Amino acid sequence: MPTNLPPDYYKIEEQYKQAQTQEEKIELLETMISTIPKHKGTDHLRADLRRRLSKLKEQQQSGKKTGGPVSPYLVDKEGAGQVVVIGENNVGKSALVKALTNANPDVSPNPFTTWQPTPGMMIYKDVQIQIIDTPPIDREFVEPDFYQLLRRADLILLMTDLTRDPIGQLEKTIEKMIENRIIPAHLKAEYEEIGNKYIPLLVLCNKNDNQQSDENYSIFCELIETEWPCVPISVTTGRRLEEMQQRIYQALGIMRIFSKAPGKDVDMSAPFVMNKDGTIDEFAIKLHKDFYEKLKSAKVWGSTSFDGQMVSRDYVLQDGDIVELKI
Repeated sequence: MPTNLPPDYYKIEEQYKQAQTQEEKIELLETMISTIPKHKGTDHLRADLRRRLSKLKEQQQSGKKTGGPVSPYLVDKEGAGQVVVIGENNVGKSALVKALTNANPDVSPNPFTTWQPTPGMMIYKDVQIQIIDTPPIDREFVEPDFYQLLRRADLILLMTDLTRDPIGQLEKTIEKMIENRIIPAHLKAEYEEIGNKYIPLLVLCNKNDNQQSDENYSIFCELIETEWPCVPISVTTGRRLEEMQQRIYQALGIMRIFSKAPGKDVDMSAPFVMNKDGTIDEFAIKLHKDFYEKLKSAKVWGSTSFDGQMVSRDYVLQDGDIVELKI
């Protein structure tokens, strides 16, 4: 019986053959399996790929148990999203992470001060978001694991310095990402033939210190050929950092939902974080499976026509809603 594999399968298979790291091979195998149509003609192929995947995962776990060296780029995800800051040397990445989070990376005017990723937690609207400082991307040698960190990210912040060829910095950094098949999500249609990982990306234009430097940003926007999601900021003066935080929050596609017990006040300092446009059903599962299985009624304050309105299980929640579930 013919397998009738889709064209995407063969693209991913070719990328798998060229993959250099164990982690990348695992990710590509999982993607290959997900693209294969399920029928008798593909049973053997799917079984073979699952065996390969299982073997790779066993090898990966075995390496961890034997106490072998663990890559510093294997940063566990924490908080509501993992955001990785990239860019050339001395654009202000470490200073940004230090200003936004509890991390304390080395900040220096000297080039190539950062040699390994440094994670920290940014709090925005009572939501914790992980921000990771990284070594400059314009080093002579960039470890393959650096790009694996980017592939796992929920959002990439590409930082440029408005005072020294920001367009060149942007183009060179994007070129390196594309070489490693990591494509900014808004360029997916343009690079669908070569990409296999599409990550939301936000360009931060640093050293927009005052109104006089606004002209530098205007020139940058006029000269770039492709439309990019950009935010002009100044790490030094703090200018527009709050706007940048809001854009990060929006780009992650998340929202805050507050739980209210019947007859009690709501704790507005402890939101639940969900994917944007999540439903009452999804919120119930997040609270506890009993709420999902035994749910009798739900009330919402915020996005409804009036406070405390009864809603159905498929009601789509909005950021900041207060939800009361009854079982």
